[in-house]
Amino acid sequence: MALLEREKGAAVTDHGGSLGRARALFPQAPEPWVDLSTGINPHSYPLFELPATALSRLPEPARVRDLNAVAAAAYGSPSALNMAAAPGTQILLPRVASLVAPGRALVLGPTYAEHARAAALAGHSVSEVSDVFALAGADLAIIVNPNNPDGRVVERETLLDLACTLHDKGGLLVVDEAFMDVGPREHSVAGDVGQGGLVVLKSFGKFFGLAGLRLGFAIAAEPVAQRLEAEFGPWAVAGPALEYGVRALGDHAWQDEMRKRLQSEAARLDVMLHHFHIQVTGGTALFRYVEIADASELFAWLGAHGILIRNFSWSATALRFGLPGGEAEWIRLERALQGWAQQRVSDHRKAIS
Repeated sequence: MALLEREKGAAVTDHGGSLGRARALFPQAPEPWVDLSTGINPHSYPLFELPATALSRLPEPARVRDLNAVAAAAYGSPSALNMAAAPGTQILLPRVASLVAPGRALVLGPTYAEHARAAALAGHSVSEVSDVFALAGADLAIIVNPNNPDGRVVERETLLDLACTLHDKGGLLVVDEAFMDVGPREHSVAGDVGQGGLVVLKSFGKFFGLAGLRLGFAIAAEPVAQRLEAEFGPWAVAGPALEYGVRALGDHAWQDEMRKRLQSEAARLDVMLHHFHIQVTGGTALFRYVEIADASELFAWLGAHGILIRNFSWSATALRFGLPGGEAEWIRLERALQGWAQQRVSDHRKAIS
């Protein structure tokens, strides 16, 4: 098991979506950037005119209850009383980790690095494991399902058995379902939180393409959800986020059509990558995971062409591609990959001449 103890005040650095970092790495790259480094939907929910009160007044408790009700229906929560809304999932991580007294936290990895950092902030000793069944030895177990970045899915029955094991000894299973909107929803455990020992995290911004809105949810047994809401206090979710959350989470027609569109575009990306001998080995409809021997060279080549993909400090061969946002971005990606493939052929010929 790889020890993941982290300095408690450490900055968040291991993530995609930083164009500032991209510009520092590739100062000569052409603009605008094509940012494929995140798993955020490039086709955001349509913007609409907000009521003036969303900005001019403090959010009303009744509107928070509206949001929790529509979110519960969308995510399959037992009820609105099991929902705790927050200004983004990120801010929930250390608070949820603090639901258990400091002890042994195990994270099923490799995965999103912020879970380990948040558990350390909550006082836990944190390690990463690759076997889901090893999580039974934890006081706090964390699983991202589907996983970021490889799309691995842990079956619902396995999760429920693990939650029961942990609950029996006073532990907690945290399941981050940030990408379950485009995953196999039959393996969601959002509807099972009433049994205790289980908290499910939901991210609004990824699927709806509105990450800057900062909206997320913890789904838990009623006492736990109420405790989290009490810790946040009144007005935790901003007025505009409330309005977009209520509208978008209740728009099932848009959600159904978007899932079909994302599946189609993920398949298109697979075909393109395969054409250039880049094998997709995992992912979701919002991102594709590849492993390639010369990953660092491909990352640098695309970066120099103003295309940012995701690389990982823990692997020299893994990369993640998000979806292009429009035809112009698809064309730029294809042309850059064509140039990379031609350069590889040229380098190979020089090496054998």
